[in-house]
Amino acid sequence: MYPDSLPVTRRTLFLALAQPAPPALPDIRSVEPDLMVPSLVAGPPRPGARVRIGGDVYRVLYLPEDWRPGRRYPLIVEYAGSGNYKNAFGDVSTGRPEGSNLGYGISGGRGFLWLCLPYVDPRENRNAITWWGDPQATVDYCLRTVPSVCRDFGGDTSRVLLCGFSRGAIACNYIGLRSEAIARLWRGFVCYSHYDGVRTWPYADCDRDSALKRLRRLQGRPQFICHERSVAETREYIESTGIAGDFTFHDLPFRNHNDAWTLRPIPLRQTLRTWVRKVLTLPDTAV
Repeated sequence: MYPDSLPVTRRTLFLALAQPAPPALPDIRSVEPDLMVPSLVAGPPRPGARVRIGGDVYRVLYLPEDWRPGRRYPLIVEYAGSGNYKNAFGDVSTGRPEGSNLGYGISGGRGFLWLCLPYVDPRENRNAITWWGDPQATVDYCLRTVPSVCRDFGGDTSRVLLCGFSRGAIACNYIGLRSEAIARLWRGFVCYSHYDGVRTWPYADCDRDSALKRLRRLQGRPQFICHERSVAETREYIESTGIAGDFTFHDLPFRNHNDAWTLRPIPLRQTLRTWVRKVLTLPDTAV
């Protein structure tokens, strides 16, 4: 028994040291992938190809293997994590649209259009690799591009899903709910690792009051929110806002800050796919 009379700091230290260490989480690479994102290729969009569209400011579009003219497909829109990132576990983020993985992991390459959008830096006329470039220019690019992809390639405007990893997870609200016009595009959201308003970051209007104004535009549309290790911090933040919504929270039981988990046959991927089917009202065979 440790004496209660000892100073709190020493007693707390003793109790902490006496607790068993939490088990180390596995590395995502301990699970072999069953999917591989297709390489970027030149030429016009075509079934099973992932192509770059545009000049210095560009997007990446994938048409599913089973794409046929005249058919309608749900659309996954994705924003990438921040660039110039590498951690001690070997996880890397390039910050470029072609570095994204979530949409392909959700769809398995079939039944969905997959569009990876840029953050637009109009001053430099390029994709912004870190943070937002110009947020309004990024919103405007999205508002032009999503309807045109739906028109030209059979996207179903009533079944558009926005997803993102890290910076892209923040973008789901920071960009995707920045105005009423862009908020109306989305049927649901997948936010993996970070969330708008939870932490303070080095850019404008990242404060909680600004984030709350964006969150109010959600208006009950469903969000699937997950984080490596634990999603508790985001759950606590959302609960503190008092915003009632259709929020689904999951921990990703790996140590990695890496969106390639969706390329692996793990339980959370199947949970996510089931959620997507429900939100987009798709048949069980869709993903």
